[in-house]
Amino acid sequence: MAMPYPFTSLLLLLLVVTLSQAANQSPLPLGSLPAVPTLPLLQALQMRAPGSPGWQVGPASGQPLRYMLNLYRRAADREGRPRRSRSLGTNTIRLVQASSNGGQPWAGRWYLQALTYNLEGQPEAEHLLRATVVYLPSLSVAHSRLLCTLELVVAGEAPRVLLSPTARSRHGWAEVDVTPYLVLGNSSVGSLALRHVCVRAGRAGGHDAPVAPGHPFLLLYLNDTQAGLAPPAAEPHRRRRDTGTLAHDLPNYLREHRGEKSDCSLRPFPVSFAQLGWDHWIIAPHRYNPRYCKGTCPHLLRYDYHAPNHAVVQSFVHQLVDASVPRPSCVPYRYSPISVLMIERNGGILYKEYENMIAESCTCR
Repeated sequence: MAMPYPFTSLLLLLLVVTLSQAANQSPLPLGSLPAVPTLPLLQALQMRAPGSPGWQVGPASGQPLRYMLNLYRRAADREGRPRRSRSLGTNTIRLVQASSNGGQPWAGRWYLQALTYNLEGQPEAEHLLRATVVYLPSLSVAHSRLLCTLELVVAGEAPRVLLSPTARSRHGWAEVDVTPYLVLGNSSVGSLALRHVCVRAGRAGGHDAPVAPGHPFLLLYLNDTQAGLAPPAAEPHRRRRDTGTLAHDLPNYLREHRGEKSDCSLRPFPVSFAQLGWDHWIIAPHRYNPRYCKGTCPHLLRYDYHAPNHAVVQSFVHQLVDASVPRPSCVPYRYSPISVLMIERNGGILYKEYENMIAESCTCR
């Protein structure tokens, strides 16, 4: 099913934002949001908004959030445009937090914590490309230092499998590739079980209570096949008309209209997530400016408009043959994606690139 054309419904959203501004920048009540999804990005995001089915209280924070913010800043600019130098290799990255079985993990100098990552309920459109577990192999605590590693817990197998880091970042994080343990044949497993093992090196600080290290987190590198919009429907074919008069009058037409400037151009349309009341779960960017095209197309379509030959002929026909044929319309020509970092309903963190969400140039067609 084709998605709605990105910018045909902007006036409805403009009305919503205008009402919000009139209310002294106060967030829109959730009940007023049904008019918002006329803009495709907001339609996709509202599916994940608080109040939707499955939302749980408890936003992400701490080390996982800082890690994903650093990832986002390397991958996108302040407006959410993906950087050309990004090397993520995919359009979706999901951070899955671990659940622990409780209990006392400390035993003398040793810290032993069993962790489980629940992978059930992943959208069918998201195909797993790679999975890594991220943790800090060394961290400073009071008067000592913790040295940590990970063990894979496989049901019915002993001893446990020691996982070796495959990469280390400049911020001290280590990554362990666990893709082979999540994919069995053509299907994915429903959970991953690990054990976080740390030992305290150096002299303990008197009677100081031991400080537990943060839980390692799982990163799923996914290819979301529904992260973009279907291209707009092709313009209906118009019946052919006699071009004899057009060919005869073309030299005079070009001389008469040469140099006429058109006001067909990009126009800003900024939307603040704070105005929609979404800034507590959309981490970045803070604003979304899809932009739109508006204005009159010139009689003589210049090369920099990248107008198709059909639009050039249609413009001539309107002027010289039949005025009932409409002039070409000012529409977006090129789009760019937008990257969004958000907190999910289960407390995870999601990085996703949505295709064709920002108009970059205009044309006449």
